[in-house]
Amino acid sequence: MVDAVIVRAGDSVATLLRDGDAGDRIDTGSAILTLASDVPRGHKIALGALAPGTDVLKYGYSIGRTTDAVAPGGHVHSQNLATGLAGTLEYGFAPSADVAVASPSPETFRGYPRADGRVGTRNEIWILPTVGCVARTAERIAAKAGARLVGKIDGVHAFGHPHGCSQLGHDLDGTRQILASLACHPNAGGVLIVGLGCEENQIKALIEAIPAWRRPAIRTLTAQLSADEVEEGMALVEELAGLAVCERQDVGIDRLVLGVKCGGSDGLSGLTANPLVGRMSDRIVDAGGRVVFTEIPEMFGAEQILMNRAANVEIFDRIVGVVNGFKQYFIDHGEPVSENPSPGNVAGGITTLEEKSLGAVQKAGRSAIADVVGYGGRVAVDGLTMLEAPGNDAVSSTALAAAGATVILFTTGRGTPLGFPVPTIKIASNSDLAQRKPGWIDFDAGQVLDQGFATAETALLNCIRAIASGKETAAERNGEREIAIWKRGVTL
Repeated sequence: MVDAVIVRAGDSVATLLRDGDAGDRIDTGSAILTLASDVPRGHKIALGALAPGTDVLKYGYSIGRTTDAVAPGGHVHSQNLATGLAGTLEYGFAPSADVAVASPSPETFRGYPRADGRVGTRNEIWILPTVGCVARTAERIAAKAGARLVGKIDGVHAFGHPHGCSQLGHDLDGTRQILASLACHPNAGGVLIVGLGCEENQIKALIEAIPAWRRPAIRTLTAQLSADEVEEGMALVEELAGLAVCERQDVGIDRLVLGVKCGGSDGLSGLTANPLVGRMSDRIVDAGGRVVFTEIPEMFGAEQILMNRAANVEIFDRIVGVVNGFKQYFIDHGEPVSENPSPGNVAGGITTLEEKSLGAVQKAGRSAIADVVGYGGRVAVDGLTMLEAPGNDAVSSTALAAAGATVILFTTGRGTPLGFPVPTIKIASNSDLAQRKPGWIDFDAGQVLDQGFATAETALLNCIRAIASGKETAAERNGEREIAIWKRGVTL
């Protein structure tokens, strides 16, 4: 059995597939190495001697430079490897020849066709509070109305948040745009907007941010003007449910909008789960569907790979603008652009942001990038779209849902129970996590190591089709549905 994997020929490190003890002999498939110390699964060992200041290669790219000498079989991690990232950069466009080739798929799922041509994977009523003051009110309405409507629709869900008041300018605009985009989602057969009445995020302005074609499926309630806001809200939800009657139909997977996300990554994420999701991304794009990816700070160190896949120079320039804009955001707040990975990532074997990014960007597959949209924006074209949002799991997943993702593929090496407005498929990077946390995990990508990508790809596609057709995710079974809005401005 091979104990460690070399990702690409020419790499200077291999990743352990099991915990190793000092003195263990490790088979990398091309050489046998002796561990100089205990090394956990997912961590890296040197394939040869590394002098201080040497670029360490993984995935065929530098993941940082050594700060001390490392002997063959030595543990390469935070004690001897440091990031090489600093500040904004100037980039050149060198179109990549390594772009996925179209191969349309005959697979289908049973979705909810909408009058505007989109297809939902759920038929629900969503309740969106304009402000945190009525978040609990929205939840009470959802609980009571949902109990009355069991069997008539797929569910009634409220998405509370603490924002909408004491916000100014672009910060308030961001809150309003996220809510407006969520209100347009095809998984929501109808939407109730609940306001307090005195907040900055006024219902009138929010409705104006929602396209006219969507407004017939929207109802509003101002709590300060209602004698009984819960009873009135329940009546409005029942009215919306009557308008939202819809039956599932067989449709092609080209009608999916796939969001891709990673959270709590480990050293195996870039070897199993993320490249497997990348194959799903290419599969959906090749079929004529839409895929959206985000987490801009988790592209730093790998951004040129994505830039070279821009469909044209205009898209390239927009990618550069978003990437450098995010770097400047860190700099303006006095933070280094490399302030990542998280403690959990480090414990799982990821040492630098470059390493994390090179693993993370694989979720976007190899398709050309067809569009770039800002935070709160909605996917508008077929193919692969880059979305502006931070790496934070809840904020970026909410942005994916608001952009129109009808299913989110969420890879993780550490595990998380968190769920979002749309079906969120948790994909474990390692089989140990999948076996320990079956209440969180929907799919085990660790099987890639035993059965190969082809088998795992077929299994994951079938999992996606089943969930898009109505099978509950672990997060849905657990009642885990949250949103988080990116707060960037001052609070009054």
